[in-house]
Amino acid sequence: MLAFAVYLNGEPATEVRLSSAYVVGSDDVPLRADLSFNDGIITCEKRAAGPAGLAILWQVEGCGEILTETARVLDRQKPYVLQVELARGRLLRVSQKIEEWGLFDFEGTEKILEQFVKARDWLVKALQAETPQQAAANAQRSLVLAVKSSEALTKFHADIFLSRRKETGGWSKRVFGCAIHLDKPTETVRKRLSNAFEFVTVPVGWRDVEPNEQTFNWKPLDAWVEALTKHRIPIKGSALLSFHERHVPDWLYIWEHDFDTIRDLAFEQARRVINRYSQYIQMWDVISGIHATNCFSFSFEQLMELTRMAAAIAKQSAPNCHAIIDLIAPWGEYYARNQRTIPPLLYADMVAQSGVNFDAFGLQFHFGTPADGTCVRDMFQISSVLDSFAKLGKPLHITAVQVPSDIVPVRSPANEGTEITLDGGRWHDEWSEQLQAAWLKEFVAVALSKPFIESVTWGTLADHPEQTIPHAGLLRADLVPKKAYNTLNKMRSDLMSTGRKPTGKTVL
Repeated sequence: MLAFAVYLNGEPATEVRLSSAYVVGSDDVPLRADLSFNDGIITCEKRAAGPAGLAILWQVEGCGEILTETARVLDRQKPYVLQVELARGRLLRVSQKIEEWGLFDFEGTEKILEQFVKARDWLVKALQAETPQQAAANAQRSLVLAVKSSEALTKFHADIFLSRRKETGGWSKRVFGCAIHLDKPTETVRKRLSNAFEFVTVPVGWRDVEPNEQTFNWKPLDAWVEALTKHRIPIKGSALLSFHERHVPDWLYIWEHDFDTIRDLAFEQARRVINRYSQYIQMWDVISGIHATNCFSFSFEQLMELTRMAAAIAKQSAPNCHAIIDLIAPWGEYYARNQRTIPPLLYADMVAQSGVNFDAFGLQFHFGTPADGTCVRDMFQISSVLDSFAKLGKPLHITAVQVPSDIVPVRSPANEGTEITLDGGRWHDEWSEQLQAAWLKEFVAVALSKPFIESVTWGTLADHPEQTIPHAGLLRADLVPKKAYNTLNKMRSDLMSTGRKPTGKTVL
C-alpha cells in the first residue's frame, strides 16, 4: 500500500484537493492509480509495482500553490508523512541539479546554498521528530526553504547562461513570437504585433478551415496572411494536424472507427493547407499534441503513422519549410488517467529514433487552470523539464506559453450562471497583471538561457473568449497593453541589442 498522512496545524487534515493529483513512477512516468482521502490519509491504489511518488497541488508559503512531487518510496502498511516526502523529493532533485549545473562552490551561490543546507537540516529534524505532527511541521519548513533555494538557483543559473548567449549572439533568426485568434486583423493589432514580435503564429485548424465536409472557409485565414505578408511579418502555421476535440470538425466523427479514411482525409487537408500558403508560410507545427489528446483513441502505431505522415507532407509540399512536431503537457499528467496516450518524452524519443523527417520539437506551457498539464509549476521544475528534452538532440521551440493576469473563474455546474474560483495554483501570489509580467520575465530568461531553445511564443496576443487560459493575453480585450506586453518588449530589446547573428540556427 502507498499512503500519505497529512497534518495541518498539528492536526490531521480534514480536506485535501486531489483533483489534479497523480502518482508518478521512479522513471518520472505517471502511473495509473486510484486516489482517495479519508481520516487525514491519502491512499494511492496504484496498478504497477515498484517505487512511486505523489504529485499534488500544495501550498508553499512565500512560493505559492504549486504542483510538486514527493520522493519515490516503496509500498508499506504505515503511511508516510506527506510533507516529509515532499521536502525529501525536492531536496533530492535540487542536489542532483546543483551537481548537473556545476554550482557547487560556484562564486555567488553561497547564500543560496546556505539556504539549501538549512532546508536539509529541517528535514533531518523532521525525520528525528517524536510525533508525525511535529515531523510534518518541520518538513513544511524544509520544503519552503528547498523551493525558495531551488528557484534562486534556477535564476542564478539562467542569468549566467543568458548573459553568455547574449554576448556570443547565439540567437536564431526569429526568437520572439505571438499567437493570434482569427478575428479580423486591425491596424491596432498589427502594430502591437510588429512592435514586439518577430513572427506571428496563425491558427490553421481543420475545424476552422473545413467546418463542413468539402465546404471551406478560407476568408479569415487569407485576411491574416495577406495583412502580415503586406507588412513583412513572418508567419508560422499551427497546427497543421491536431486531434484535440476543439480542432476536429464535427463531420469527421462519422469516420471515428475507420482509421484509414481519417488518415486519408487528414492527408488531403494538410496538403491542401500547405499548398495554399507555402509561398507565405515557411514554418509549420505539422502535428500538435497527438501524444496527449486524440478524440478518436488512436493506437500507438496509428499515432506514429499520423506523425510520420504530417512531417512527410510538409517536406514534400514545401521542401525548405521548417517542420516542428509540437508537444503539450511536458510532465505527462494525462498518462496517469488515459493509457491510450503516450508520455511526452517517450513519444518524442520514438519520433526522433524512427527516421521521421522534421526539424525541431515544440513544447507548450499553459498554467493557471485545474486541468491536466495546466497546474502551476515553479521555475526550477520548468528548467528541469526543459533540460530533459535537450537529450533528444533536436532544437526546441516554445510554441505556446501563457499564464493568467487575474484569478481564473470557473462556472459552477451545480449552480448555473454562478462563478466559483477553482484555480490551478499560484506562483508566489494571486495572479495579477504585475505577477503575470514577473512570471513572463523569469520564464523567458530560463528558456532562452538554454542554447537548444530557438524561440518563445506567447500563447495569445489579447484576452479572448476562446483562449485556453482566461485572462492570459498580453493585451486586454480592448487591446490596451498589459504590463507583461511592455516587459516582453523591453526584454526583447535588451537581449537583441548586441551580437546577433541571424543565421536561422542557434550558435552554440
